[in-house]
Amino acid sequence: MRPLLKELVLPRRGKLTLGFFLMLINLAASMVLPGSTKFLIDYVIGARHYDMLKWLVLTVFAATILQGAASFSLTQLLSKEAQRLIAELRRKVQEHVGRLPVAYYDANKSGALVSRIMSDVEGVRNLIGTGLIDFVGGILKAVLSLIILLRTSALMTSLALLFIAIFAFGLSKAFKNIRPIFRERGKINAEVQGRLTESLAGVRVVKGYHAEAEEARVFGKGVQRLLDNVLRSLTAVSLMSLSATTLMGLVGGTVMFIGARQIIAGTLTIGEFMMFTMFLAMLVAPMFQVVGIGTQLTEALAGLDRTQEVLSEKPEDEDPRRTQKADTIDGYVTFENVNFAYDAGKPVLRDVSFESSPGTVTALVGPSGSGKSTIISLIAAFHEPGSGAIRVDGADLSSVRLDSYRTQLGVVLQDTFLFDGTIRENVGFARPSATEEQVLEACRIARVDEFAERFEKQYETIVGERGVKLSGGQRQRVSIARAILANPRVLILDEATSSLDSESEAAIQEGLAYLMKGRTTFVIAHRLSTIRRAEQILVVEDGRIVERGTHESLYEDRGRYYDLYTRQHGIDSNLFLAPGEGDKIPEPEDKPRMAGVAPPTAASLLRGGTP
Repeated sequence: MRPLLKELVLPRRGKLTLGFFLMLINLAASMVLPGSTKFLIDYVIGARHYDMLKWLVLTVFAATILQGAASFSLTQLLSKEAQRLIAELRRKVQEHVGRLPVAYYDANKSGALVSRIMSDVEGVRNLIGTGLIDFVGGILKAVLSLIILLRTSALMTSLALLFIAIFAFGLSKAFKNIRPIFRERGKINAEVQGRLTESLAGVRVVKGYHAEAEEARVFGKGVQRLLDNVLRSLTAVSLMSLSATTLMGLVGGTVMFIGARQIIAGTLTIGEFMMFTMFLAMLVAPMFQVVGIGTQLTEALAGLDRTQEVLSEKPEDEDPRRTQKADTIDGYVTFENVNFAYDAGKPVLRDVSFESSPGTVTALVGPSGSGKSTIISLIAAFHEPGSGAIRVDGADLSSVRLDSYRTQLGVVLQDTFLFDGTIRENVGFARPSATEEQVLEACRIARVDEFAERFEKQYETIVGERGVKLSGGQRQRVSIARAILANPRVLILDEATSSLDSESEAAIQEGLAYLMKGRTTFVIAHRLSTIRRAEQILVVEDGRIVERGTHESLYEDRGRYYDLYTRQHGIDSNLFLAPGEGDKIPEPEDKPRMAGVAPPTAASLLRGGTP
């Protein structure tokens, strides 16, 4: 038995046993009507025992009522239990997927994962529900019918079994070939659903480039692949149905021929012949059930295999090395000769070493693709270094329990992600246990209150999918409030203000300044003016740290940072005096004033002081 199937079945063995008992009652009751045919024709009508008619009819009525009650109870018991199982399995898979490392998400589309969680588990109802019981019940019914048929006419039964055996052999081969089709269908369905999810999420990009027709073409191609797969499976199922129908005709014709000869010869009564045909139908009927239910069970097992594949992935927090719990950390972060590659043979970081102390800002600058975001991912423990070590307060991060570490980690990204909920829910996401006062205080510090309280529903305003109902600056303020509420010891700011206009950036910088106080902060910024007062600036190129120091020292060295800074601000380096005359370094263009408030300086904001 598959491990997952065993895990699903064993806790429900009591209800399955009750279901099996109800199935036996249903089966026994279903035998009464065909069995009564012989007595009706041979004894009641043929032998003129009319006094038996009343009792025979009452017995048939009672058996029918009992069969109906058992069938109703069976459906209520197992069908509802199957739906509970689907809900439980979806929760289980979603929880497991949520614990998988970031690398798994990098390798799998979100739409495909949604399909694994929502669609693949659907077929389980056929394994735990009435499908499996009907399948087993059909087999038992066939066995009981076979015993009665052999006792009635061994010759007719043997010939019928010969046809059935040939059909069963072909059926087993067909199911062996059809199962890969169902597995492929699950894969195609996940791909198509994944592309559709991406297309809907990126509708503004699609419309901005007038790519509706191209998206329709790509989706149509995926739907066609899915259709081709379904048609292949339908062809296989149709062939099985054709075989079953042909079997029925061959068996029926054979029984008619031999039965008629035996009746004429006096070795078989008419009542026995009628009873034989009815029980023969009960023997052949499971063959048709196997085609229908067996196909459903095969599809369910294919979905179960795909679900098992997900559940077999190792969660990142089950690493046996991660035994050390991080209590309240100070925030000393050290990289020791760290090397990293996403793909073997393609290094992204090479021998990276640096130290960051609590209460300091470490800025990472350099061209796109240089490795800055990878360093941030390693700090957040989204990935592990290939060699070297990352230490937090002296402890190797690869040995620290992630739940205890990430609760002390705060992240503010350039592409702020908000859930389709209220402003209050998005801010409170960082700490669900936070009080109302704590949430509102975080909103005040991040200046979320300036726009939230102008809305009709204030903090209960729905922000829309990914926060589309808010402006870029408003979304960033909500993100900063979320980080403030988390009260992290290690803070990551990944291009937190690069997409904003000057006015929005000035407002947000105040919240960021509060957020960075006393924390170990890592900043990625293409706007070099925003990190001028960082205690440590690391210039990253081709996966290496090529320069490090403060803004002043790096500028005076006139190296790579000097080139980046002067190029970004349109400065002709020949116009400047010697590096020692740092007071001559021109400042970037001032930001516009906000409602009578002087624009803050970089120094005051990064230090948290008053402009």
